[in-house]
Amino acid sequence: MEKIPLTKVGFTALEAELKNLKGVERPNIIAAISEARAQGDLSENAEYSAAKEKQSFIEGRIQDLEAVLSRAQVIDTSKVNSKVIRFGATVLVADEDDDSERTYQIVGDYEADIEKNKISLSSPLAKALIGKEEGDVAEFKAPSGLKSFDILEVKYI
Repeated sequence: MEKIPLTKVGFTALEAELKNLKGVERPNIIAAISEARAQGDLSENAEYSAAKEKQSFIEGRIQDLEAVLSRAQVIDTSKVNSKVIRFGATVLVADEDDDSERTYQIVGDYEADIEKNKISLSSPLAKALIGKEEGDVAEFKAPSGLKSFDILEVKYI
């Protein structure tokens, strides 16, 4: 089985989500199903159908998280001392088109969150950044066309 790279923070967040699903969400949905079942005719009971659908989602997510966590390769990025961009690097870049600066952290697929500037290791931008150093230029194809970023700073936190 292939290992799944995760930062320490990402692993902890997935563990917390799994604990919440098993300890809070699963018991709540079981209670909701029991309550809806007590209302009588299940064929026309929208609350019962919605609760069963939510239960299915929760159980699927639990299975997914258990599989990811069992195959996780946790990488402590705070112990990396390198100026070369690799998994876990936090990179400050400047867009060559408009000189705007952005900071991204390269993380695993399961912890990627663009709203938090955490980009997936398999994303085009991360692929363009990996192996580069401060002062280099990373180019990649975006939906809007070719993008170029100057790499201003690389750190592991």
